[in-house]
Amino acid sequence: MVEFVVPEPDYDRYSNRQLAAVPLAVLAIALLVLAGWYLMTGAPVTPGIAFTGGTEVQIATDDSRAQVRQTLDFAESVQPIAGSNEFIVATQSTDTDAIRSGVQSADYEIVSIQSRSASFGADAQRLALIGVAVAFVGMSLLVFALFRTFVPSIAVVVSAFSDIIIPLALMNVFQIKLSLGSVAALLMLIGYSVDSDILLNNHILRRRGSFYESTYRAMQTGVTMTVTSISAMVVMWIVSSLFGIPLLPDLAIVLVFGLTADLLNTYMLNLSLLRWYKYEGVAR
Repeated sequence: MVEFVVPEPDYDRYSNRQLAAVPLAVLAIALLVLAGWYLMTGAPVTPGIAFTGGTEVQIATDDSRAQVRQTLDFAESVQPIAGSNEFIVATQSTDTDAIRSGVQSADYEIVSIQSRSASFGADAQRLALIGVAVAFVGMSLLVFALFRTFVPSIAVVVSAFSDIIIPLALMNVFQIKLSLGSVAALLMLIGYSVDSDILLNNHILRRRGSFYESTYRAMQTGVTMTVTSISAMVVMWIVSSLFGIPLLPDLAIVLVFGLTADLLNTYMLNLSLLRWYKYEGVAR
């Protein structure tokens, strides 16, 4: 792994409140975005076809992506298939007869057509939410069992919570629908967040050296890992978007959002709670 030169922050210039203010403000804005979206649409994040039901039709044509989208007025998304003249057209309609008729009237060849019922999509959405909730609760219990003290444990949990909420809000801002890829990214973010936070907690609470020496050692490893992961996800997003690989663009961009938020939450929010715990809290 390439090691980045991490500058040593001058943390003692800032109070714990100043350090925590920025990530908490970002978290508050993200919660407001999700709440506003819920009031407007009935869901905190717009679900994709995998969770609402709908139809995907694979067509073959020499038309461009823009022409296909313009011709098929029912199309909500048009995804090219790399290395071919085929496209995957998605719509929330389940009227396959009308969709087939529309495609044929445009003189497009239908390669395949698949439809998902709304009830199936609702079941998939419920299972996905349960999966994320179970993973988060399991992570929280494991963290409390590992540290057995409230403040270091809650610091990890709050950071992980923020690492999930901020990408969800950004999905609304950039009009990214909830898909199987984005759900997978949220599950991965729980692991990424816990990894960086536990690394910081272990260096500060369980290793020798001053608070700031331990913080800097943790940052050298943690920031390198996170920035490397962000770079890899950016490359994945670019490549998968250009070649029309399904699921991967959503997974990659949500991970970029979450890992960027993790840098903020780990080295400002989590760090401020740990410093308060060590110098002013019960560990004093």
